Amino acid sequence: MNDLQREVDRTVREFGGYWTPFEMLAALMEEIGELADELLKVEGVKGSGDREHLKEELGDVVFALSCIANYYGVDLTEALRETIEKYQERDRDRWSNI
Repeated sequence: MNDLQREVDRTVREFGGYWTPFEMLAALMEEIGELADELLKVEGVKGSGDREHLKEELGDVVFALSCIANYYGVDLTEALRETIEKYQERDRDRWSNI
């Protein structure tokens, strides 16, 4: 993920730099809405969709999230590793009844 974060950073800087934090948050929320819409389509709840569009929307969310992480100097790989560890410890028995 670090290489991808650096690539996002280069791209953003080529386009003039990062937006303000709240503009980036708004962009992330917009992308999450588009992801939700596509997921509803793929699941047949709202029209029809396909996995390629779903993949595109997931990429858009990760890009927007990367922008926020870069702005604040957060390593997404490290953050995700810590979150995985948290879930492994905290939710160890959560799915055992399923």
